[in-house]
Amino acid sequence: QVQLVESGGGLVQPGGSLRLSCAASGFTFSIYDMSWYRQAPEKERELVASITSTGGSTNYADSVKGRFAIRRDNAKNTMYLQMSSLKPEDTAVYYCHAVFRSLVYWGQGTQVTVSS
Repeated sequence: QVQLVESGGGLVQPGGSLRLSCAASGFTFSIYDMSWYRQAPEKERELVASITSTGGSTNYADSVKGRFAIRRDNAKNTMYLQMSSLKPEDTAVYYCHAVFRSLVYWGQGTQVTVSS
């Protein structure tokens, strides 16, 4: 049974930090390219950051460059998103995404709220 389980979301003040985790099971995590997406209320889901299967290459949305860092630990079947200097506009549900050829999996999401 394929599972992607996000954790680490919550309420944080502007300028604060959070670390999201995505724990994978039921598939060969190390061969999948992984990404974080987010969806704010009444907005479309958008790509935040992505990382290749080996972790050798990463990509970020312009809005988070220099503030967020994506990484993965293939030995632990887990992906992370370190978020710093958080802004109210980062408020959204954050989703874990896995892709290998035509196989695509999504997590259920974790809420991140940035507010004073």
